[in-house]
Amino acid sequence: MLIHNTLESNRVYAAKLADSAGQFFDSAKQQLSYSAGLMAGHVDDAATLQAEAERLYRQTDSFNSAVIVNRYGQVLAASPDSLRLKGARLDSPGARQALQERCPLITLPYLSASNNLVVSLSYPIFSADNRYLGYVGGALYLREKNILNALLGEHYYNDGSYLYVVDSDRHLICHLTPERVGEVVNDNPVIEAVIQGKAGVQRLVNSQGVDMLAGYAPVPAAGWGVVAQRPTAATLAELDDKMLAIFIRALLFTLVTLPLIWFFAALISKPLWQLASNAHRMDSDEVHHHITGIHSWYYEAAKLKRALLRGIGLLHEKISQLNIDSLTDSMTGLLNHRGMQVSLEKYREKQQPFSIIALDIDHFKAINDNHGHDVGDRVIKSLARLMRDNSRETDLLCRSGGEEFMILLPDGSLDIAVQIAERLRACTESQAIPDVGRITISLGITHCPPDIENLKLALKIADMALYEAKKQGRNRVVRSPDGLRFVTAGQKKST
Repeated sequence: MLIHNTLESNRVYAAKLADSAGQFFDSAKQQLSYSAGLMAGHVDDAATLQAEAERLYRQTDSFNSAVIVNRYGQVLAASPDSLRLKGARLDSPGARQALQERCPLITLPYLSASNNLVVSLSYPIFSADNRYLGYVGGALYLREKNILNALLGEHYYNDGSYLYVVDSDRHLICHLTPERVGEVVNDNPVIEAVIQGKAGVQRLVNSQGVDMLAGYAPVPAAGWGVVAQRPTAATLAELDDKMLAIFIRALLFTLVTLPLIWFFAALISKPLWQLASNAHRMDSDEVHHHITGIHSWYYEAAKLKRALLRGIGLLHEKISQLNIDSLTDSMTGLLNHRGMQVSLEKYREKQQPFSIIALDIDHFKAINDNHGHDVGDRVIKSLARLMRDNSRETDLLCRSGGEEFMILLPDGSLDIAVQIAERLRACTESQAIPDVGRITISLGITHCPPDIENLKLALKIADMALYEAKKQGRNRVVRSPDGLRFVTAGQKKST
């Protein structure tokens, strides 16, 4: 936390000073721009030029010196007079760059004609007809006091924290140690990041071998970077003493409170232990009774107790759901073959009369072959929906396999079964299905008396009626005339 806070503090501090430096450069550029506009019509007036150079130098602390230079590099006016530059021809890197680029400029550090380490700010002078006349410039002496030095250079503390500024060529512009101003620093990841215009934080070992926590931010107007850093050792210096004091106090407190802690831990853990010992017996018939009898005297244990009881209930519900799923066709939601057999057994045990409608989709193989199995599945789902819409609430709808279906009608007479079957057939024929069009179904019907014992025989009767419907041309309903005697008669005839 200390390291994180120090890094963030240094980043914010560097960003604030970088913003202040940017505002200074904007202000200095405005001053030079104003002077360049004034001088555009007075380049031949030596007194006016000198007065403006004096104003730039003396009015604010922005510059250590000010010059007005013509397009040939000759100094037309300069301040202070001690520079003795008036009339001289400047050939410094800053002067050459200003004359060549003819645009607002902040130079890299260089040695001036008076042997000062200088950063020069300049602004071009153009005539009314857009002829280049020269430039007006202000110089910042990096090793002397000026507003930029005061802004960026005097920020160090007794704990080893300090601030430094670099330019785009890795020169130190401002530094705690004045002798290092102008030095080129390589192989420093923070400097490499900030001269690329990035802001952020990093822990690193600096060029002096000191572990530092650095925050950095760029000065876009000048291509500079501001770095604020503090030694990691200084950040963590107080931590060891504080931790030792905390440890001693915590040890004394622990020795005093340990018996109480032991007692309350046992008291709190008792209902938890009881709940845990019953949790692995959730399949037992008596576990619900045992958990209900546990005294959960505090909130968390009571919540756990309720959760376990709810879990047992959900487990039983899940088992019930699994039983339902095992009896249900996953595609249509109808009873599957196993579910149908279970329902038939219940009818037989209760000796309940019922009717059976056996049906399947005409030419379903052609649908699968011509349109694919996805479309075939859609047809099956559509028929299942139509079966629900055209049957009674008490009827049991089954998918016995593939495109074959059964409808069991408890207490339904043969006539009622015929009515439902005809309604379903007509509705299916009139229902258009996307990608397929209209389909038809064939249906066979039989009625089972209450004393029926042979369920397979009942299903066979319905199937034979269905086959008869297909034999007669499909898309029709065929009923077994005399119930179970339909099959019996057929068997005798074949015999």
